[in-house]
Amino acid sequence: MALLHRKDREQSESLFTIGISSSLDNTWLIVGLGNIGKEYDLTRHNIGFFCVDSLVEAENGSWNEKKTLKSQISDLKIGSTRLILCKPTTYMNLSGEAVQAVQKYFKIPNSKTIVVHDELDIPFGQIRTRVGGGSAGNNGIKSLIQHLGEDFGRVRVGVSNEFSDKIESADFVLQKFSKDEQGSLKLLSNEVISIINETVFGGILTADTRNFL
Repeated sequence: MALLHRKDREQSESLFTIGISSSLDNTWLIVGLGNIGKEYDLTRHNIGFFCVDSLVEAENGSWNEKKTLKSQISDLKIGSTRLILCKPTTYMNLSGEAVQAVQKYFKIPNSKTIVVHDELDIPFGQIRTRVGGGSAGNNGIKSLIQHLGEDFGRVRVGVSNEFSDKIESADFVLQKFSKDEQGSLKLLSNEVISIINETVFGGILTADTRNFL
């Protein structure tokens, strides 16, 4: 599918592109998982927040807290496509409550829901995508499966490194990325945005493995 850059900004400033959509009302829900609070910024468990924040920033969007939806929401319109971006404010282990509420409010099914989250079984520098599957021990995904079922899209961002086997998993994911890793987070978020772009305008999330380093 040919992709066209947005006309309202210079090509170098936009990470997202416009595709020719067959639907006049093509709405997708993009969820980033994480924990609310400055103390969790740049921690491994918050990579989902980091990626959706990067997408909203790239599109000059903004976040609004919706208490009834237990979420921060950004509503973006790109061509004929609408993106509802969500950061649950429930903390990670109750994320399903928030995402279920957002889905019901905006009438978005699992087939058009993509969740960006950390995964400890995947090395830093790699991203894997799929639809469905288990939680791999991620409490946020456990909560989502409990409330939504399994058949939503996953963008699984690797966060493990040479120290992950030497520290309790719950402690490791709450640590901040190393300085070297933080220097690669922009590349990481750009690759996640590219995956979302391809999925939204291609209409399907395919099972794939990508290396961004």
